[in-house]
Amino acid sequence: MIDVVFYFQVHQPYRLKKLLPTDKARRLDYWDTPLNKLVAERVAERCYIPMNKVLLDAIERTDGQFRCSFSLSGTVIRQLREWVPEALDTFVALAESGNVEFLCETSQHSLASIDHFEEFADQVAIQKKTVTDLFGKPTSFRNTELIMDNGICKKVEDLGFDCMLGEGADRLLDWRSPQVPYQPLGCQRLKLLLRSYSLSDDIAFRFSNREWPEYPLFADTFADWLHDVPPPAQFVGLFMDYETFGEHQNEQTGIFEFMRCLPDRVLEDKSFRFRTPAQVCSEREAVQELNIDTHVSWADEERNLSAWLGNPMQKAVHEKLYAMRSEVLLAGKKRPDLLATWRDLTTSDHVYYIATKSHSDAEVHEYFSPYDHAHAAFVTVMTAIDGLRAEVQKCLAAPEVKVLPARAAAAANARPAQTSAVPKPAARKPAKAPAASKTANAAGSSTKTGSGKAVPGKASPAKVPTTKAPTKKAPTIKAPTPKAAGRRKKKL
Repeated sequence: MIDVVFYFQVHQPYRLKKLLPTDKARRLDYWDTPLNKLVAERVAERCYIPMNKVLLDAIERTDGQFRCSFSLSGTVIRQLREWVPEALDTFVALAESGNVEFLCETSQHSLASIDHFEEFADQVAIQKKTVTDLFGKPTSFRNTELIMDNGICKKVEDLGFDCMLGEGADRLLDWRSPQVPYQPLGCQRLKLLLRSYSLSDDIAFRFSNREWPEYPLFADTFADWLHDVPPPAQFVGLFMDYETFGEHQNEQTGIFEFMRCLPDRVLEDKSFRFRTPAQVCSEREAVQELNIDTHVSWADEERNLSAWLGNPMQKAVHEKLYAMRSEVLLAGKKRPDLLATWRDLTTSDHVYYIATKSHSDAEVHEYFSPYDHAHAAFVTVMTAIDGLRAEVQKCLAAPEVKVLPARAAAAANARPAQTSAVPKPAARKPAKAPAASKTANAAGSSTKTGSGKAVPGKASPAKVPTTKAPTKKAPTIKAPTPKAAGRRKKKL
């Protein structure tokens, strides 16, 4: 029996306004809220809502034989809660089906795991509570952009997880198969499931490429490819961005219809079944130990950290940001907004936009960046960091204000202020109180945000939901030339 494991990454960053050093006086007003809201609503309408319906229909149509898994970053969960709650409800419905696993990650989709374990553990704890409250307690983990090495895997195991996802990079595996469970070197319990990158990218990256020899890709064809995976395959890891469906590959490409048909075609071969990562890790043993002695990710052709830390500007931002952590934690006790802003600045997308790569990798970075060029991204992020640091230092320099306990404060507020030099006046008979005048309470009206419910199977193009005119337009999205061996990276 061979397990087919679908995993979808769902993430949207909080994008920054275009900032200059002269903008430091703006305090914490760094975020491009109109753009972030517009993108969240658009992606929810084009991808999350209609695709979640496709998957829920597949679960019902196959009598529960179809299964899949997700991880939603903490930042996208917050955006959906605020702007498109109906989209978040569709993810909850998938969780309630019992056939969908929701994995844990860092709350801010950050790079903390690389060299800041304390912050990594803090963000994982935050995200674990969020996932537990929404979808149920997670037992599997995926790190930001599938970044891993031996040390990170051990950290994940120490945090209590039994299963972890990773990238099946050729340089890591050499002659070995990506389609069997491994145990990372130094771990005692953690099992590692790797991505079959070629099959995954056939859907996520090449599906609508008319120059691809296999275009157009039909569900029957792809199911045949799965059925032909060679021994010793035990599972096939199909890991990809969820925005593949409807956003990167729009509805007119046939991507929704492809996914509607695929589960039934796969299940025609009784030796195949759909499983979640947790199920595979609980049902199968690791075939051997795997030494991951350098960082591996699923980004760009190198599949390492160069997508985020590949040039001096990126490294300078990363180092300066994390050097503030101890100060931010102290200031955050008095001003939680400072800590919240700092953590949102740790989102990996901010350094991803500063990449200065060439050829196909450059096209992918440009595709997702809201900036005209890497230097503009660098100036913006550094300005935000400098502005935040100034606020942190101002907070730490401010004199401490003693806060009375709640009971004492209430008692103090109940007593009128008096001075011992002034005698207490004699009590008087109170005058009759005038009749209270009626006041009208204006009822506030709530405006429903988000997209209208998408109707699956319709050929009409998705429309951007009506919103108040944003100060900025969403970045123009043009499909990158699909010739990179690596996968496409986040975000708009």
